[in-house]
Amino acid sequence: MPDTFQTDVPARLDRLPFARFHWRVAIALGVTWALDGLEVTLVGSLAGALKESPSLAMSESQIGLAGSAYLIGAVVGALFFGWLTDRLGRRKLFFITLMLYMAASIGTGFAWDFWSFALLRALTGAGIGGEYAAVNSAIQELIPARRRGTTDLAVNGTFWAGAALGSIVALVVLDPAVVPPEIGWRAAFILGGVLAGVVLLMRRHVPESPRWLMLHGRPGEAERVVGQIETDVRQTNGPLPPLGYGPTTLRKRGHTEMAEVFHAMLHEQRERTVLGLVLMACQAFCYNAVFFTYALVLGKFYGVPAHQVGWYILPFALGNLAGPLVLGHLFDSIGRRPMITGTYAAAGVLMALTGFGFQQEWLSAWEQTAAWTLISFFASAAASAAYLTVGESFPLEMRALAIAIFYAFGTAIGGVVGPALFGWLIEGGQRIDIMWGYMLGAFLMLLAAFTEWRIGFAAEGRSLEDLATPLSAARKAS
Repeated sequence: MPDTFQTDVPARLDRLPFARFHWRVAIALGVTWALDGLEVTLVGSLAGALKESPSLAMSESQIGLAGSAYLIGAVVGALFFGWLTDRLGRRKLFFITLMLYMAASIGTGFAWDFWSFALLRALTGAGIGGEYAAVNSAIQELIPARRRGTTDLAVNGTFWAGAALGSIVALVVLDPAVVPPEIGWRAAFILGGVLAGVVLLMRRHVPESPRWLMLHGRPGEAERVVGQIETDVRQTNGPLPPLGYGPTTLRKRGHTEMAEVFHAMLHEQRERTVLGLVLMACQAFCYNAVFFTYALVLGKFYGVPAHQVGWYILPFALGNLAGPLVLGHLFDSIGRRPMITGTYAAAGVLMALTGFGFQQEWLSAWEQTAAWTLISFFASAAASAAYLTVGESFPLEMRALAIAIFYAFGTAIGGVVGPALFGWLIEGGQRIDIMWGYMLGAFLMLLAAFTEWRIGFAAEGRSLEDLATPLSAARKAS
């Protein structure tokens, strides 16, 4: 049939050695997570300044609600832009979403009351949510199979490089001897938008995903892009190795309909759907509940001044950054299932112990921070692996939308409630109430570990087409 064609694009991409090209892709696209980490950390670190701001004068509950507004925006943005990403391509969308983030982040620096602040935070979140779908799908489709786990975890882990930067920025802008208090928090958000402009320039040379092109009936363009990548790699790494597997037969098709997406999720890949939801929701609750509100805990229970919070957030962030970088390669060598199970379980057990220690007042501010730094070493690798799992679970035609749906539902279930709940618990001022919040987070991480152990699947070293047969290939076979 004329609408059926063969392509060796996946095999040619997977046989490539990890080269300068892949570093450029990982850095230019992975900076998204650094920006997200910057945003999350700024709100947490700036909590005291937002309370003391003459124009905002926000309460603990309002700060928690502002965190939830950011996440609601991220949910809506992920769904809308994820849908567009599968229709219009990865490249167009990771430019559009970054520009939205840039404008909204700068706008936050000019907020005049709680409602304007919350609205602009929601728009900032929408840009970041859309980035998750476009960037995650592009990275997974461009990185060779044998390095996909290592790279994806490292890229997702750069969220915490942004968090570390955010804590350092907070130390400067919240120091009244350096910057007037009302100007400091505004300058921090504007800086985030300026950094996004730099990232836009870095992305100019990142190509469209050849896998997306081939699945949308544009094999000629896909061949041209792969040829350019191969030329680039040869220049730095020499002759290319032989193909590891044969061509894939596909059928040209239009856009994937939503009914087809949900049929795949609810029927053909039901276990993977359950797995993705549990992994995403459980890590989202723990991270968003704890990190959006940790500055409030430091201030209310340990008397840490707002301008010193960054010193406590910094080791926290470095622990999170170290986890995926140190453990990432094990997800490709030991395997996804044992590593995801182990990292979620370790984080859950340590979180329960830390919550009990907090309630018993055994821990100083620095000891509490050290405990969270250890927890985050494991939790960060686990959370990054959740995005990797979702991307590997479903066919190419619906990859970006699947990532968006799971990010959105996971965040809505686990993330939006978390900051508001913990803001309310902290405002109540009772350690035992906050301990039960930590225990809930620990239970969810252990639930995720059990779910992965029972229904997780081996994805290490396998091509994306082998992990989930493209819908176009499946339709042809039927």
